[in-house]
Amino acid sequence: MKFGSAGIGLAFAERFIKAGNKVIVCGRREKVLQNAKEKFPRLITRVSDLAIESERVALFDWVTSNYPDVNVLINNAGIQQRFNVLKADSKNDWDWSYFSKEITTNLEAPLQLSMLFAPFFAAKEEATIINVTSGLAFTPFVIAPIYSATKAALHSFTMSLRHQLSDTSVEVIEVAPPAVNTDLGGAAGLHMTGEPLDAFADGIFKGLEEGKMEIGYGSSVNRLRMSRDEVDEHVEKMYQAAKNIIE
Repeated sequence: MKFGSAGIGLAFAERFIKAGNKVIVCGRREKVLQNAKEKFPRLITRVSDLAIESERVALFDWVTSNYPDVNVLINNAGIQQRFNVLKADSKNDWDWSYFSKEITTNLEAPLQLSMLFAPFFAAKEEATIINVTSGLAFTPFVIAPIYSATKAALHSFTMSLRHQLSDTSVEVIEVAPPAVNTDLGGAAGLHMTGEPLDAFADGIFKGLEEGKMEIGYGSSVNRLRMSRDEVDEHVEKMYQAAKNIIE
């Protein structure tokens, strides 16, 4: 089962389907899910807003009741907002919900879903939880501070989860994408010039086949292992190149 009805999520779903797996895709936009199912008729879809706690619990109950053989969870849903904190009051007159939804979707949802599914998976012969973080978990993108922070927190949680489940049958894998050519951040976002989606997805699946626990691609590979001095240099370079977007 995975979350993401377009972009990276759908690219992953396509590859799991081609490998002969039954795939459930969840998302909050019914039309997007319908489009995904038209493209891949074998997809099982469910409308679910992961920003709402009750819907996360309902999703877990629905999946485990109707598809008890499920043994893979991919937490991929994400929102990226770009802003300058000195001008944040211009966003909906400082409506915190505009910002908190990013935290809820990017962090609370994968944490709770991982915690819901972990005991269920631990009773199986084999199972996997895959959390999609970002290269920005390691080198924050200054103009997307909340996104970067949530991905850093999810990276930390994923490491802890891996150790806690190390004596069970559950593998815990982190996928840390670079900028990928999707609509994350909106049609005008920087990701239009990112890595080609199909090449990225193929690269990640190659890492899965090789049994890697942390999988990057392109520029994010080096970021996973940068020293603190290298991180500082990289963050400053990224900021100088992009700061005009939020000024």
